[in-house]
Amino acid sequence: QVQLVESGGGLVQAGGSLRLSCVVSGRIFNINSMGWYRQAPGKERELVAAITSGGSTDYADSVKGRFTISGDNARNTVYLQMNSLKPEDTAVYYCNAHSASNTDYWGQGTQVTVSS
Repeated sequence: QVQLVESGGGLVQAGGSLRLSCVVSGRIFNINSMGWYRQAPGKERELVAAITSGGSTDYADSVKGRFTISGDNARNTVYLQMNSLKPEDTAVYYCNAHSASNTDYWGQGTQVTVSS
């Protein structure tokens, strides 16, 4: 059974930093990419950052220059380093794994709250 488990969320002041981690357990064949999404109250879930199996990365315009996605294949873990956090970054952050068969796997989410 595949599980994605996020950690690292919390409460931080504006300008601060957090690092989210997502550990993948179980076997997912042919992962094309992994990503971080977020959903704020009353808003749709949006892509924050993604990394492909080849190491290419993509970021939402709102986080470029502040967030960095990285992966550790040996630990089956993907990270999201978030710097210069803003109140508008407040959301539940979800880890996603997208397979070559177009299957999406999701974690349970971790809350990030940025106070002004």
